[in-house]
Amino acid sequence: MSDIALIETARDFNRFYTNFLGLLNKAYLDSPFTLTDARILFEIGSHAGVSAVSLVRDLHLDPAYLSRILKRFRAEGLVETSPDPADLRSQIITVTERGREQFEELGRRANAQIAARFDTLARGEPEAAVRAMGTIRALLDPTAKPAPAIIRAHRAGDIGWIVQSQSRFYTEEYGWDLRFEALVAEVAGKFLANFDPALEYCWIAERGGINVGSVLVTNGGGGIAKLRLLYVDKSARGLGLGKLLVDECIRFCRQKGYSELQLWTNDMLETARAIYVKTGFRLVSEERHRMFGPEANGQNWVLTL
Repeated sequence: MSDIALIETARDFNRFYTNFLGLLNKAYLDSPFTLTDARILFEIGSHAGVSAVSLVRDLHLDPAYLSRILKRFRAEGLVETSPDPADLRSQIITVTERGREQFEELGRRANAQIAARFDTLARGEPEAAVRAMGTIRALLDPTAKPAPAIIRAHRAGDIGWIVQSQSRFYTEEYGWDLRFEALVAEVAGKFLANFDPALEYCWIAERGGINVGSVLVTNGGGGIAKLRLLYVDKSARGLGLGKLLVDECIRFCRQKGYSELQLWTNDMLETARAIYVKTGFRLVSEERHRMFGPEANGQNWVLTL
């Protein structure tokens, strides 16, 4: 059985979050709707047509209760209904033009409410809050599907995130000291200071608005490119992002006419090394070192383009 202290902490969070969203207010978001009204209107407005049976099932509503709300919505001109061809005992419900206006207005008010809360937080804290929300849902909702990841170019603040995320990860996972953070900061700083968009690039993997991966290509001179700072956050492992980022580096380097792509890594980073092998890199040299505290085995890998 779960620890009673954990249960009480979860209940305390539920009470806080209910108040945070104003869910106990009779009028949701200072609108003429209750929370249940707004939830039903949201579900109807989010679909081209939804059956009453689906609403009862998905929202766990009593059919008679839903029927009364839909009757009021029809009277107010918010929805219209038609027979469900798949079940003549049910109806297909769609929003009217007026209903869509109300649906969209509720969305704007909900966004404004969260934005106002986030605006009071320090830089990086809204992202931390959203990550925590994602963790809660992933652990407690068996039907939750992770947001798809996108790959984009870096923008302001991303290079700082690379330094912070990688320094924290390697310190916690491998016990590396602050000299590793110094190295990452040096590589990242030189990339920004000397950035040549014709021959260099930074890719950021993002999921649900949160950075979860990165890699750089820098110009090593003489037709040689360097793959630097490949990283995938623990929350996004198993999605194939590491290989996708490396594939982008290879594609970019070939497009820019580089003859060779080089990288340096350490042999304990088995997932990354497996990607390098799979994409055609070959190990050319190794050396033991204590650059970041604990003894490690550094490796140089090369891909002929």
